[in-house]
Parts: sequence; C-alpha cells; structure tokens
Amino acid sequence: ALATELNETGLAGLFEEVEMPLLPVLARMERAGVSIDLEALRAMSVEFTETIARLESRIFELVGHPFNIGSPKQLETVLFDELALPATKRTRTGRSTDASVLEELRERHEVVGLILEHRQVAKLKSTYVDALPTLIGSDDRVHTTYQQAVAATGRLSSTDPNLQNIPIRTALGRRIRRAFVA
Repeated sequence: ALATELNETGLAGLFEEVEMPLLPVLARMERAGVSIDLEALRAMSVEFTETIARLESRIFELVGHPFNIGSPKQLETVLFDELALPATKRTRTGRSTDASVLEELRERHEVVGLILEHRQVAKLKSTYVDALPTLIGSDDRVHTTYQQAVAATGRLSSTDPNLQNIPIRTALGRRIRRAFVA
C-alpha cells in the first residue's frame, strides 16, 4: 500500500535514492555518538550557578524581598501588584508572565531584564550544562537519535537528547555548543 502511494505521489525516487540510503549513515552516526568536553561543562555549571545567584540577589534587592522567580504566580504578584507594571496579556489563571510579556515590559523596570536573563541562564544550565553529562554513555559519548521524517521542513531532527535546540544566537548558547568536540 505504501509503495503504491509513493509511486502515485511521485515520491518513490526520493524514498529510494535519498531516504533509504541515509538510514545506514544515520545509524553509524547514532552509534558513534558525540564527544563532550566535560571540564568545560563543569566550569560553565559553576559559572552559571554564580550568575544565577548574583541575578537573584539583585532581583530581590530591587523588589525588596525574596520570592520564587520560577513561579509564574509569585512573579505575577511581584510585577503587576507590587511594582504596578501593566498586565498586557491574560491567561486562564491570571496575568501572563511569559517571555513576550516580559519583553514588552523590559524598558519599564530594571528587574524585568534581570528576570529574563535569569530565566535564560537557568534554562541553559538545567537543560544542557547539567543534563548533558548525565547522558554520557559508557564510551564517554552522547548518543542521540536522529529522526528522518519528523520535521515538517524535511530536515533531520534529534531526540534523547535533542542536540538541535541548543541556542546559537546567544553567547551562552555558543559556549555550550563549543563543548561538543570532534
């Protein structure tokens, strides 16, 4: 049935000449894995921890008290009730504190930019800097799974871990990418 559909849609050539020959290549790539500079990630982890602590300290100083920066509810109270910033978007549960809202509010109060920076550093630390070393196999390499037919654009994607989501546009993301070594 699938062969018939491939022929009818004119995709049999793509399947036979591109997709199928790519399978053994991807399998070899998955088996080979990727080497990671653990020392670089450890140093980044320490640095990111210090950055997060410094940001939290300044945020708490500007707000006047500590709170859970990662809690949307607490952040909502601080931004919109205590600092009286305008709420520009609502959710089912209250006023939104998503990145787009914070970007709109960035120029209104110094604390907003610090919160955005805190989110970025905390996310990179937890998702990549601290997580990647735990995913290293017995051969000292990270083994991802490449997906041929998942992305709507036709590009390859990777999962477990997703190595393509590491940011490239930020300096911190580029530093994390440099921890992958040939």
